[in-house]
Parts: sequence; C-alpha cells; structure tokens
Amino acid sequence: MGLTIENVSVVFPAANGRPPVSALSEINLQIDDREFVVALGASGCGKSTLLNLIAGFLAPTSGELTLNGRRVEGPGADRAVVFQKHALLPWLNVIDNVAFGLQIQGISRAKRYETANKFVGLLGLDGFQKSPVYMLSGGMQQRVGIARALTCDPDVLLMDEPLGALDALTREKAQELILNIWDNTHKSIFFITHSVEEALFMGTKLVVMSPRPGRITHVFDLPFSRQFLDGQSAREVKAAPEFIRLREDVLKIIFADEEAAA
Repeated sequence: MGLTIENVSVVFPAANGRPPVSALSEINLQIDDREFVVALGASGCGKSTLLNLIAGFLAPTSGELTLNGRRVEGPGADRAVVFQKHALLPWLNVIDNVAFGLQIQGISRAKRYETANKFVGLLGLDGFQKSPVYMLSGGMQQRVGIARALTCDPDVLLMDEPLGALDALTREKAQELILNIWDNTHKSIFFITHSVEEALFMGTKLVVMSPRPGRITHVFDLPFSRQFLDGQSAREVKAAPEFIRLREDVLKIIFADEEAAA
C-alpha cells in the first residue's frame, strides 16, 4: 500500500515577534512499496520538514499522511531515519550501536546480535563489530547508522542528506552501496539531497520542490538506478546523454525557482 501524503500543509506559528511561516503547501505524494523517492530543491523548500512529517516528528497543520492504511500520528517502528550526522552513541561499539534499537524493544542479546550481524555484513562492516565508533572514518560511521536503521526492519527508510558530509570519492561509493542495499532489502526509501546528480542516479522517482512555501512542482520517473543495478557502471550511467540532458533540465528548474524567490 505504501505511504500516502494528501493535501498536507505546515504553518509554523508566530514566535518572537515574527509572523507565521508557511513551510509546506498542499503536498500530495505517493511512495509505493519498494520505491526510492528523492526530494530535491533549493534551501528553504521544505524537504526536511516533509521528512520530519513522514517520520512523525511533526504534525501537519492540515491534510494527512497514511502508511499502509494507518494514519501517521507520531514516530513508529515502521519508519527509521538516517541523519546527515550519523547520531551514533560514542560509548558503544559498532555492534551495540547497530543493535541499539532492538535493545530498546527488549529483544534478547543473542537475537539482536544475530539480526545486527546480518546488516553489519550487508554494509561491509564485518570485522569491526567490536570497534569503537569514534575510531571509524566518516563513511564507515554513516554505514553503521544505516545498518542501525535497517536492523529495526522499517517499512520506510528516511534519509536526510546522509552523504552530504562525505568526500567525493566516498560519496560515490556510498551511493552505489545504498542502491545495492535497497535492491537487497526491498525497502521504500525517501531520500533528501542537494545534489542533482545524486538525485537522478539514485531515485526511481524525483520530486522537485519550490522555495517556501514548499510545493512539489515537478515529478520525474527515473530509470538510472535500475540501469546501474542491471550491470552498467555508475560512471557509464552518469555520462549517458539522457542523464546529462535531464540533469541540465532539473538544474534550470531549480535556478529558476531560486530567481523567482529572490
């Protein structure tokens, strides 16, 4: 059934002498099972507000969100968030960070380690289970955060610029890793990025949002992640004329929105 967002708007109330802020306006979006949806737009377009709504951290001012037919009314185990900053617990090692959500749920030590080790392996972290997370590189720390989110077996994985702090080479490798994980786990993913190239490469659907109040102005169905998963190299995919043409089209939309909002 997936996630359905219907006529959702968010207005933050007046505070400290400032007027109310309309953050999102009339958002309609469907995220189907096993779909990889990427949100893109200029700063201030409401991407993170939309993610926080899906996560249940915020409530809409109007409209509603439903996941598999149930109204989203707060955080839940059916959704997990991977933040730009990994938000790991520095006093725990890798395996205990990955298993932390299951520990909170009261799962036995043996069972949570069994589940956590599955995702440690999937994320290429075998051999680092006992390592303190503060000793890992930024890319490895982010992989621990993704493994922790997956260990709780959510229906929807929410990713708020998870690769933004990585260097260029690590970021490209992480894009490929996330696509392979998505293909293997069959999760639905909602992913925020500021990179047009990253959005086009990773998503099955791209939504472009306008500056405040955030609205979805364009939706693109994308073939490129499937091309990569079917065997093309990432560089081949990104160098293809169709990819380059669409990248320039999306950039024109974003630049036009920024000029209109200036």
